[in-house]
Amino acid sequence: MPLFEVAILEMPTNEAAEKGDLEVLFFGPKPVVAATDKAASIVVLTKMAPLEGRDPNRLVVLVRPFG
Repeated sequence: MPLFEVAILEMPTNEAAEKGDLEVLFFGPKPVVAATDKAASIVVLTKMAPLEGRDPNRLVVLVRPFG
């Protein structure tokens, strides 16, 4: 199975973006073994990332092949 790197960015709220705040690295990058890039993101979202209290509409999942 291929190896992927997965990271999650948290985007600022509209008010914070107007003040000039940028996105924040929330999770990762973490290596994940999975069949596809989508499967790698699902593994991180369901088993690895502490998502409690986070607005999912502000999260961006980035996945790239390792290497």
